[in-house]
Amino acid sequence: MTTATTNTTSLNDLIAPIVQEAMFVASETAIMPGLVKNFTVPANAGKVLQVPLYGTQTIASDVGENAEISMTAISTDKADITLTEAGIAAKVTDMSRNHSTSNVIADLGKLFGEAIAKRHDRALTALFDSFSTEINAATDSQSELTVADLHKAYATLKAAGVPGPYYGVFTPQSLFALKSNLTNTFANPTNALVVTNQAMSEGFIGRIAGIDVFETSNIVESSATSATCGVFARDALGLAVAQRLNIETQRDASLRAEEVVASTRYGVSVLHNTYGVKIDVDNTI
Repeated sequence: MTTATTNTTSLNDLIAPIVQEAMFVASETAIMPGLVKNFTVPANAGKVLQVPLYGTQTIASDVGENAEISMTAISTDKADITLTEAGIAAKVTDMSRNHSTSNVIADLGKLFGEAIAKRHDRALTALFDSFSTEINAATDSQSELTVADLHKAYATLKAAGVPGPYYGVFTPQSLFALKSNLTNTFANPTNALVVTNQAMSEGFIGRIAGIDVFETSNIVESSATSATCGVFARDALGLAVAQRLNIETQRDASLRAEEVVASTRYGVSVLHNTYGVKIDVDNTI
């Protein structure tokens, strides 16, 4: 396996600081985990986590005095979240232990944290394509994102009884024209949205048509000129993390270096495909 080589010293006694830095960076640079339903994975769980699903709420019936309330069957389904591993590795040489001008611990923590955050974000945004409703069906020539698209997505979810709030996640390219044309249309009042990390704060564009809109580069293009973005409720998608971050080192004496490996065990799944709308948009500037 070909590995990238970085310059630094023996890191056996520095694992804890690297983990601390990486965990902080990972939590601050991911957008999607804060917008979806998160599940805790029990210690003895297998590779597949089964989570119960409940549909939209039914409507209570009026009853007369002394009348018995009839029983309503509550149907439940389940979603399977299959855990998988992702990781990143680098070699750190002894040379920079004594001669590096940068903070190696911070550099490694930032590198690993950003890599893990991007993996989680990309895995979740890839699920937009599974939403049951589509706006601007994918074509070779995609149209720009419009306010009408957002209004339509909001109306679709609201009419279906999908509980809010609703979030929209788009690429910077797809939002470029919208932001240029509608600078004064964005509603971003104080406390309009409580963001939980730096990425969500920086990526939060504003509220349009009742949708909290975010931008991220962690959406893989569906073609050279288009991308599939999404508007959804929190219960549309699920994220389960069995191990947020694990870091191990191994000495490579012949190279006078430490091999540092960071890994995560996680799983994602669509919970309710009717709780989201995919929007295929032009992804060029």
